[in-house]
Amino acid sequence: MEPSQEPSRRQSQSNSYLKYTSLAFQLLIVIGVFGWLGHKLDGWLGLQFPVFMLILGFLGFGGMMYQIYRSINQQ
Repeated sequence: MEPSQEPSRRQSQSNSYLKYTSLAFQLLIVIGVFGWLGHKLDGWLGLQFPVFMLILGFLGFGGMMYQIYRSINQQ
């Protein structure tokens, strides 16, 4: 490998790392926000079982899994 190719390879690896790290943080944030909104909605409606918290949490999880799938297939 030529020395001129080494910095671009490192930058590519660094960009990959940052891309997937940001997707992980997005996954956690989306599930947390959707779950919190569901919790608030359950409290506002006076429900004993956290129906909306579960529905919105799974909806956020499914949406982020689709986003990750699209991101991986763009390569």
